[in-house]
Amino acid sequence: MKKNIFLLLLPLLLCLAGCKKDDDQHTNPVDQLPPATQTGAGTFAALVDGKPFIDHSGGWFNCYYQYVDGGYYFNIRGVFQNQNTLDTFALGTESKTISEGEILQLLERQEGNAWGGGAFSLDINTLEFSFTDKEYTGELIITKLDFINNIVSGTFWFDLENPFTGERVEIREGRFDTLFTQ
Repeated sequence: MKKNIFLLLLPLLLCLAGCKKDDDQHTNPVDQLPPATQTGAGTFAALVDGKPFIDHSGGWFNCYYQYVDGGYYFNIRGVFQNQNTLDTFALGTESKTISEGEILQLLERQEGNAWGGGAFSLDINTLEFSFTDKEYTGELIITKLDFINNIVSGTFWFDLENPFTGERVEIREGRFDTLFTQ
């Protein structure tokens, strides 16, 4: 009798196991990113072509906002485990101030602009860079800029051209929350 009940329940158990696996595959990738906070948590992440990229330096990525040679320069760069060919991406300004609540258009990397960029590699010896421009643009929103505690937080999105394939790389749902040097 117990054997018959087990045989009757076996298809149901297999179906439930299959459904669980299927549900895991449909987890929203945004849920895998760290939350968008404003506490100096040491996070930098985004979805790159729909896949989570989370900085793997343990929060020790380079972030600064400094006055140099007559202008302000902001920069934050994250390092990722190589998934596809994008190894790192960055956001910055060239001789341009930033302020809390400001929406910055990411354009060419030139004086007076904000920009996004990335380093792409095929192997350990081949590295190419790509930056936002007139065709590949984006936005950076500074959600917190605290000069007393040196905290900067923001959200962003932008597109880049993969220099090896010519394909568009979409960076979405980006967020950072970290300390910066002045």
